[in-house]
Amino acid sequence: MSNTFFSKLSVRIAAGLGTLYLLWGSTYLGIKYAIATIPPYFMSSSRFIVAGLILYAWAVLKGAERPNLRHWRSAAIVGGFLLLGGNASVAWAEQHVPSSIASLIIATMPLWMVMMDWLWQKQERPSGRVFAGIALGFVGIALLVRPQNSGELMAFEPVGIFALMLAAILWSTGSLYSRNAYLPKSKLQGIGMQMIAGGGMVFLAGLARGEWAEFSFANISQSSFLAWLYLLIFGSMIGFSCYIWLLKVAPADRVSTYAYVNPVVAVFLGWLFLDEPVTTQTAIASAIIILSVVLIINRKRSSAPQVEAVKPAVVPVKISSRKPVQLEELEP
Repeated sequence: MSNTFFSKLSVRIAAGLGTLYLLWGSTYLGIKYAIATIPPYFMSSSRFIVAGLILYAWAVLKGAERPNLRHWRSAAIVGGFLLLGGNASVAWAEQHVPSSIASLIIATMPLWMVMMDWLWQKQERPSGRVFAGIALGFVGIALLVRPQNSGELMAFEPVGIFALMLAAILWSTGSLYSRNAYLPKSKLQGIGMQMIAGGGMVFLAGLARGEWAEFSFANISQSSFLAWLYLLIFGSMIGFSCYIWLLKVAPADRVSTYAYVNPVVAVFLGWLFLDEPVTTQTAIASAIIILSVVLIINRKRSSAPQVEAVKPAVVPVKISSRKPVQLEELEP
């Protein structure tokens, strides 16, 4: 695909990318509102399970085949990495870190994807430009969590930063595993199964943490419920479905641009609705992190040598002692 990809996008693909940028960029703000009165693991598990059941039922109504145990096992592995290790960790971490900062740290996910793809999947060794992007990304994160004054305490709790870094790594692991995972042919059914299985794991994690002991439905505020509903419909059902559709009709590396567009959306929304501060240091760190991801995502790939089309050649083939017979070579 040429560098003029975006200029040649159809209206539907452009609308799909714009939808993904806005919806997934806004989920960080939605999570912040939702966990104000809903425990993070219960909030995450409930929206995943409900969204998964709806998508699964929809797929069945459209004639999807009944999945077997192997399908469910693969769905549980992918769902565990993505939803328990990824999304639920983000929901928990946002109790300790502003939503805008959370989105920026999660934006390092492509950094981990590149390294894992090379070391684990045995893909092509990353170029020097890619390694420069990785180093630049860690510089940005270090600047992001560094106190702005020598006598100032760290602005964000280290446990929240660690949880977000772990979430990015686990999401990357699950994403790479899902490439060859044994899942149903129906994309909607597969996504629904991953949400059901992963949501169930998140629910059990919430039980283990004792969330139910301190939770009451009566304490849920209207803003938290509306945020939960927004995450269910727009973040899970529409967002994931849009993402899967885009992967079918557009190059995957272009679709993954959401990873560095979302932080920009999240920072703006956090400032607009939650009065989260955007200092000069935060702005510089944000620019460095986004630039590092851009360097990696848009890395130059080794192109195959250009071969001009050659007309079918006539090759003499000698058979026994007879005269040469003219045979035409067929183009592949």
